[in-house]
This record gives sequence, structure tokens and C-alpha cells, in this order.
Amino acid sequence: MSNSRILFAASEVYPFAKSGGLADVAYSLPRALNEAYNVDVIMPLYQFIDRVQFGIQASGETFNIMMGNKSYPVTLYICKYENITYRFIYTPLLCDREFLYGNPQGGYEDNDIRFALFNYAMLEIVKRDIYEIVHLNDWQTALLPLLLNNEPKIETKSLFTIHNLAYQGVFEKKALARLGIDEKYFHMDCLEFYGQVNFMKAGIAYADKITTVSPTYAKEILTPEFGCGLEGFLQYHSGKLTGIVNGIDTEQFSPSTDKMLVSPYTDLRGKAVNKRAFLKEIKLKDPKRPLVIFIGRFTWQKGLEIFIDALPDMALMECNIVVLGDGEAQYHDALKTLANKHDNIYLKSGYDEALSHRMYAASDFFLMPSLFEPCGLAQMIAMHYGSMPIVHSVGGLTDTVHDYAAFDAKSQKGYGVVFSQPDHHACLDAVKKALLLYSMKTQYNQIVKHNMLCDFSWRESGELYIKEYEKLKEESQRG
Repeated sequence: MSNSRILFAASEVYPFAKSGGLADVAYSLPRALNEAYNVDVIMPLYQFIDRVQFGIQASGETFNIMMGNKSYPVTLYICKYENITYRFIYTPLLCDREFLYGNPQGGYEDNDIRFALFNYAMLEIVKRDIYEIVHLNDWQTALLPLLLNNEPKIETKSLFTIHNLAYQGVFEKKALARLGIDEKYFHMDCLEFYGQVNFMKAGIAYADKITTVSPTYAKEILTPEFGCGLEGFLQYHSGKLTGIVNGIDTEQFSPSTDKMLVSPYTDLRGKAVNKRAFLKEIKLKDPKRPLVIFIGRFTWQKGLEIFIDALPDMALMECNIVVLGDGEAQYHDALKTLANKHDNIYLKSGYDEALSHRMYAASDFFLMPSLFEPCGLAQMIAMHYGSMPIVHSVGGLTDTVHDYAAFDAKSQKGYGVVFSQPDHHACLDAVKKALLLYSMKTQYNQIVKHNMLCDFSWRESGELYIKEYEKLKEESQRG
């Protein structure tokens, strides 16, 4: 193991706080990297985190942050969990909230101050402790490279990972004064974004390296279709941009050891046991029918309009359909109406980790019609559990799911049913292909067994991150 210390920063980390895939990555990637480096993970200590359960204790360090002529008290906490050291930042304005970023109706109005405090607190930690690299994730950590730029004595290098460019941390110009940031940074080559302040731009402009979560998404975000208004800015900084596909934690998501399942399994016979038990649990009939599931946020990004438009015709096919998720009321209401109308559709609102595991284990197909998908973890989890993905070919879905028509038993690729047009007609055609393939049991089983044996872990991607870290270390040594 290298003696190099890495500070891995994220606004959410499983199992402490989770709203999406970032939390899973922030849990599993440091574990993969910890074999090569000393990795500490840092996040806010939100009020809902159970300090007793995780053994979180005060480190004895406190300090005040002066920001916009106001003083904010900070207390540092620490715990050891599964061989990783977790550092926590507690300051009331950041942490004493019911939700991470805002309620379902929208983000908190003071998120600029909240997450600027997170960045200033990390800067103070980097001043006190020696970390060769800070690995930052998404807009909530994106101010730190700019703050480091103002500290010439600090030699810490920064790597900034974009998990979803659609969320950039954009605030009114008056945020500059609240955050204690000089107006000299308010220009198009830094924070300014159509007259507003953009946190994400600070990370892109000042980080030493930028990664995003799949090679295809790294290309897509340079285009107007996927660049969310930053495509030109990213093109300018593309020399330091790399796409590295996410992995999954194959211990957390392992059908052979998963304690959330009725019966852990290693083969399709064991999977069938879980399917029968699950259908009985939710009172859907006929386990011989293929089971198609959807797990995800009810948002435009996840292709909810495509899914809802396709669902009435899907319900008339010989299949069962189970939906788990939460999000925008319009999509939830439309799904509820369809579930009430068809006895082969089951809808569960909210997020239920254990239920999602049982769904992966029971299902034959996993539908993911996303309009854009930086990487996606669910399609890899599904394949690992023997559920064949049906996906729209964008971003990380393109990199991780290959169409079954090109199946090669000798490859390490995962296979599914892929459609290229973002509309419900293409989605329906893909579902029809999937159900036809299911009727050809020998071929279907061969592909599913192959997928279950593919390596979707962080092994290969972790090595790519290590290469990026080594490049940063070489740059630092060159001065």
C-alpha cells in the first residue's frame, strides 16, 4: 500500500445518507482504492445519521469559518466503518435539516451557504492534515478547487468527478457576498453562468483532473444535447477530462450472500425460488410469466414519459410488471392510475432498499428507458442478479449493456435488449423482443448465466482511478 493519503469527499455516502447512486459510489469506490492508498472519506454529519449505530464520535477538533462577514462554528467527528476512516463535518446550518438538499418541492434556498460551508471546512482540514489528493464529487464539493487556488502553500492536488451534469449548483449572483468569494471570479471562464453563480464551473475550471462516470458520457457532455449549457466550457477543459465507468460493490450486491433475499442463490433454480416467493408476497399471479421491473426516480431523466406511454400496451402482454420509486407527483399519479387498472402491475412508492434487492432477485427483465444516464448502477446490479436489462442506449448504459444480438459467450461484456430511439414505440419494440427471447429459454438462460458471471466490480475502474492519481502525484513532484 502507498503511504499517499486521499481525502474522498461527497455530500452523501451509503449507509450514512443516500438519495441516489452517488452514495453507492462514495461507499464502494474508496473501499476499492483503500488497498492502494490510505483513503479517508469526508461528508456532512446530517442530523438524521445515527451516531450511536455507527460509533461516530467527536474528534476533539472545533473551529469557526468566517464567510461573508459571518462566523459559523464547525465540529469534526470521526468513525471507523468497514476498515475505512470516515470524517464528518458538523455545522448546524448545513446539517440540521430533514432532507439532504431540499424537500420534494425543491431545493433549500440556502444550499449555496450550506455546501460552501462544507467546502470551507474541508479547506481547513487540508490545511491541518497532509492529503496529497482530494477526490471531489459533484457540485456540492466543487468550490474546493477554487479555494485551493487561493492557497499557494497547499500542495494538495484535486480530482473532480461529475456524476450528473444536470445538477450544477446554480445560485443568484448575490451568493458571492454570502460566500465570501471575490467578484473577480464572476466571469464566463469561472463561476459566471448566464448571470448566476455556478458551483460546478468552479470544479471544472480549477480541478487538476476531471473525470465523469462513463467513457460515453464523457463524450456526450461535450455536445449541446447532453452538455446542459456547459458543453463549450467542458470542450475548453477537455484535455483534463476522462470517462471511467462506475463499478458496483459485489459484496453489497451479491445474490449468493444477500441477507435481504428469501433465499440467496448462485443459479437460475435458486433465482426461481425468489421469484415465486416475491410474487406471492405482492399477490401477483403466474410465476411462469416473465417479470419486468422498474426501479428508479420518477423524473424526466429516467424516461418516465416513455415508460408511462408504453405501460398500457405492456400491461396487455403476457408479463407481470413491478415498479418501485419516488419523485414527481405527475408521474406517480399516472403510474398509480395504470396500476389500479391492470391486475398485472404492482406499484410501490418510496425507496425501499430491501425490496429493491428482492425485485432484482425475482425479476427476469430490468427496464431502464433513461433519456440520459451518466453511468447507472442498477443495470449492472440487475445483470449480477440474473435480470436482463432493457435499456435506451445512452451514456453508461451504452458502455455496460450490449445488445443480445451480438452475444459472445467468450466476452466479459454484459448483454441485454438495447433500443436507440427515445420514444415509447422503440421501448415497446424492445420489450416485445425481450419477451420473445424469454420464450426461447435455452438462449435466454445462456445470456443470463453469462451476465451473472461478468465482473461488474470496481477492480478495473479502480485501477484507472489509481492511474489518474499517479499522474497527479507526478505533476505535484514536478512542481
